[in-house]
Amino acid sequence: MKTYTYTKQIILLIALSVLHNCTLFNLPTGNEKSTLGENTSYTPAIRNLPAPKDKIVVGVYKFRDQTGQYKAADNGANWSTAIPQGTTTILLKALEDSKWFTAIERENIGNLLNERQIIRSTRKEYSGNDPGSDASSLPPLLFAGMLLEGGVVSYDTNVMTGGIGARYFGLGAGAQYRQDRITVYLRAVSTSTGEILKTVYTSKTILSTSINGNFFRFIDAERLLESDIGITQNEPVHLAVTEAIEKAVLSLIVEGVRDHLWDKKVTAPHDFDKIIANYNAEETANTNRLVGNKFPDQQRGKVSVFGYAEGFKIKGDYVDSKMSLGGKVGVKYFITDYLNAEANVNVVTFENSGFAKKEMMMSEVNLEVLPLPKYKLSPFVYAGAGTLFTRDKIRYKAQIGGGLEYLVSRNLALRAVTQYDFGFDDDWDDFVNGKRNDMGVRVGLGLNYYISFKNSKK
Repeated sequence: MKTYTYTKQIILLIALSVLHNCTLFNLPTGNEKSTLGENTSYTPAIRNLPAPKDKIVVGVYKFRDQTGQYKAADNGANWSTAIPQGTTTILLKALEDSKWFTAIERENIGNLLNERQIIRSTRKEYSGNDPGSDASSLPPLLFAGMLLEGGVVSYDTNVMTGGIGARYFGLGAGAQYRQDRITVYLRAVSTSTGEILKTVYTSKTILSTSINGNFFRFIDAERLLESDIGITQNEPVHLAVTEAIEKAVLSLIVEGVRDHLWDKKVTAPHDFDKIIANYNAEETANTNRLVGNKFPDQQRGKVSVFGYAEGFKIKGDYVDSKMSLGGKVGVKYFITDYLNAEANVNVVTFENSGFAKKEMMMSEVNLEVLPLPKYKLSPFVYAGAGTLFTRDKIRYKAQIGGGLEYLVSRNLALRAVTQYDFGFDDDWDDFVNGKRNDMGVRVGLGLNYYISFKNSKK
């Protein structure tokens, strides 16, 4: 009895220690000092552009949030805007970083003119009676050869949502994600003719993820041990807007050089060759991509081979079954874009703590449904039948399973899968007891390699 009490105390001490050391899970425990703002992936790109001969003088009167959208709220109304309202300032910072533009103050031009008038009045009043003095004069203001117009034109919420989770005997874990999307338009207007010289369009997804796990179990008839852990991470909207605007500035410069709008500004003709080639390649790739990493045509091949590393746990007649590591290899053939037939062989180990361990080879045939073949990330479900091979007997089973597949490249996909095996016999572990046949649970992670490709635009 004392041993059981000590065991419960140890479990509680471990739980308290985990909760006390929550900094392991990125839980802030103190104040942080202010710091410089983070850079985006396009900040170095615009800073490292080849410098022009002369900077282009531009004016930005207004580059604002044009969506008028408020933040989504689960309960009640939320009157905070979904988009930061300082997008003009973000654009001016991107123009300065590029070193291609001299930005002049136009957003608050009234404040500038008022201040200049105050300077003139003060100088005139205190310049004395010297008739030859011109103390009230000020240098002329720069005027813009080009205006930049546009703004954030859309903010789409829940473009893509999803998740995965599992629970087994009081132990559970899950993950969820959500993607939003912002869109930015930027145009350059000639002040001498009013002609719109160039219009560019960029977009950026905003990712929110949540991972959680929980555990609960009755220690005795009256006491329940329960533990929860989780972390949620939301991509800052400000950084997403900044990245989209910086990409728009980069696109404006590159397209202007490519289309010979800034010929007189380019220092050397071949400075932009590699940058323009990469930009053209990105444009070509985008012609075959839609919102949410979706493609107009099925990108997966007709035939694929795959391999998984799997953990298998038997649900048989012995107690204290353990999950053991095994593997699976197989081939798939896509009958349609959404349906494929699969054949595989795999090795599993039936193991119970301390007294039973048995390796077995299985083969399976399945029909699998891939509901989102035009997306990089797609769930899948399958069902089929299989056999278990031993020296003395061949046994039969059925199985169902499912998971997620993500296309890392055009021919390589990463897969996470879970499967439940239904036995037609009760002697998988060489012991027959009770009325229920032996079963099996497995989880796996592996790669799916597509050998042939769909016909699509290069």
